[in-house]
Formats: sequence, structure tokens, C-alpha cells
Amino acid sequence: MARILNLRIERPVAGGAMLAHHGGRVVLVDGAIPGERVHARVDRERRDVLFATVIGVVEPDPDRRSLESDPACGGQAYLHIKYDRQRQLKSQMIGDALRRMTKLDAVAVPVAPSREHGYRMRSRLHAGSSGLGFLRGGTHKLCNSARTGQLLPETNRVVSKIGRRLSRSKYESVVYVDLAESVNAEMRVMNFHLKVSSASKLVSGWTTDCGLTGVTCSRPGSAEITVISGRPTIFDPIGSLVHGDVACHGLIERHARSFFQGNRYLLSTLVAAVCRRVTSGPALDLYAGVGLFSVALASLGVEKITAVERDVSVRRDLVANASGTHIEVIETSVEQFLAGSSKLISGTVIVDPPRAGLGRTVLELLVQRRVSSVVYVSCDVATFARDLQRFGEAGYTVEDIEAFDMFPNSAHVELMASLRR
Repeated sequence: MARILNLRIERPVAGGAMLAHHGGRVVLVDGAIPGERVHARVDRERRDVLFATVIGVVEPDPDRRSLESDPACGGQAYLHIKYDRQRQLKSQMIGDALRRMTKLDAVAVPVAPSREHGYRMRSRLHAGSSGLGFLRGGTHKLCNSARTGQLLPETNRVVSKIGRRLSRSKYESVVYVDLAESVNAEMRVMNFHLKVSSASKLVSGWTTDCGLTGVTCSRPGSAEITVISGRPTIFDPIGSLVHGDVACHGLIERHARSFFQGNRYLLSTLVAAVCRRVTSGPALDLYAGVGLFSVALASLGVEKITAVERDVSVRRDLVANASGTHIEVIETSVEQFLAGSSKLISGTVIVDPPRAGLGRTVLELLVQRRVSSVVYVSCDVATFARDLQRFGEAGYTVEDIEAFDMFPNSAHVELMASLRR
């Protein structure tokens, strides 16, 4: 029989759960709000931590709202919380992590808001007998991506149409599908990650009549992309992504497989925040991806820019986007680039690492190269706070921090810090 606890909820923690205590043990509770008293079912336990889910609310918070869809579909851990309160909780979570890790006092980081619906312009979908959809958190079960509201209505129609065709075909041949759209949603490309190359015939001819501008295929373990129909990439004018009165020229082009920021409503806000902190060259863009920050800086007149990227599939887009600019593209890992020279690095270094953050080696190499100015972009509160602590130990001062709600209704938040030594 399931164990039921009567809990008073204390505060948010990274990952989407809320913290409570019971019998001297930590309880991480899904579906709660700080201040509430709830009945929660214990789902599992590990050492001194219990993991539980709300099954009844004894004293509800005024900011609790009814659920529009399954919170486990699309990672919507905060779906039951009114949107303004979500942002307050994320700000609190950031402040708690920074005070605990960096010893920064009175840290208050407001979170820039996004529209809750239609924000998502890239997503990974999975195929099943019912069509295409997201995977329900912690399972391999398909859930209805349309009900999350994360995609635009037209995008949902496209996904539904493609899903119906796949469910009538051999959907078992599809590992997953990457969907990417332009900011204005006028371009939309799907890449089908297939188990065998012969399965590409399943998706031939799916462009114009399905609302896609391009269809590509790839296979596990390969960076090669096969164009099935239409244009294999989408693009956005860089001017649409840079705030200000400066006339900006150039495009940001990318394949569906390439990593790119996912929120169409806050993308230009994030780009502007980074660019404001690089007033002149030189600039070094580490983990450059498709070149979003590098191309934006080049369009604003920063003259000497170096972009470093290791991933082969992303790098092809970076090279294309840098063509015709004065951006120098270095095709190697950040570690190899920094270790390959003993020269001091002048100007500003932009780092936008994966969720795991900066490794100790990279941070130590930046310190050794006497980097004086760092702009650090992160999608993970815990590793962001950890790395700021390490920068602080190396003599860097945090000048300012901004946060962006790139993932509404989830517990995730995008962060940016400016550091100087």
C-alpha cells in the first residue's frame, strides 16, 4: 500500500520539485507550491530523500490553477502554478543557489517573461501507433504534444498530419524526429532520424502538402544528412534577432538537427543582452553552435571574432553563417583550442556550454590565458552557480546576472552572467 504523507511545502528546488521535510528526512514533492499543506504519495526513496507526488491539497495557495494538460508531457512541472508566480519561484531558486554556492548576498534576479503558448520553435518528437508526440517524462510512452500548447496551432496541424501518415507506415523505422521553425514560423523543416537508410522512402514527397518547407533524414552515429525534399535548412534575418536601430545584414541558417535556442519570443532579448556586454572586439565565442552570438556581434560592427565549435553537424551551419563575415571559425573542441596556445586572450569571451556547464579544465585554461571579461550563458541553475563560484575563487567578480524564461511552465530557466577580473 502506498505511503501517504501530510506535508508543509517550503521552497522550490532545481528540477521542478518542491522541498518539504518529514521525520527528519528531505521530501521532494511534485505538483506542489511553497506554503501549501498537501497530502503526497511517496513514489520512491533514496537514502535520506523521499520522492513524492501531490494527491490532495489541504491548504491551497491562491496561485494554484487547474491543469490544462498532463504536466509530465513536455516537462511542465510548473503547469499548476499561475505564470507570474512561476517566475517568482524561478527567481527564488536562482537566488538560493547563488547564495549557497557563491556567497553572493541579497541576490535578486528577475526572470524576463515569455508568452506561455506557441513559444517553442524546435522540438524532438517520437513516433508511435498513435502518431507523433512528446515522450511522457521518465517513460517511453507517447503523449499529445498539441495539448501542451508549446507549439503553434499551425505547427500542431503539421505534426498531426505527419503523425497520421507515419502511423499508417512503418513508424518503427523512425528513432525520433527533429522539428525546427524560423522565428516567424514561415519556414519549417523536419529531420527524420531513421534506423535504416532505406526507410527514407517513407517520408518522400511530404513537403508541400504537409506544411513543411524541407524534409531531411539521418541515421544514428552519422553526421550526414540526406535531403529528401525542399530546402534542408531554415533561416532568420539577423536583423530580426538584434535589438536596436542598427541596420543589420546577414542570416542565421540552421538544419533541424542543429542545437538552437528554442523560444521565439525571447530569442532577440537574449541576443541583445549578450551583445550589450561586448561593446568592441576582439570576441571569442566558445561553444559557438551555429554562430548565433558571433553573427549578431559581426552585424553590430565587432571586428575581430573567433568562433569555436566541435560538433560536426552544427559546425556546417556555423561555417555557412560565418561566410562573408570576418568571423574566424575554429573547428575543434574548446579544450583543445585553449590548450593549443599559451597566448593571452584579450577582449571578451562568450561561453554557452552544455547543461553540464564548464569543466574544471576549461575554466582553469581560461584563467591561465588571463581572460579579463567573460559572458556566461547557461540553461542550468546548479551548474551556473557552481561555475560562478569557481570563477570567484579565481579572482573574478560578478558584475550582473540576467534570467530569461525560455521554458514557460517548466522548472528550467536561461541565465546570463557578466564577469570581470
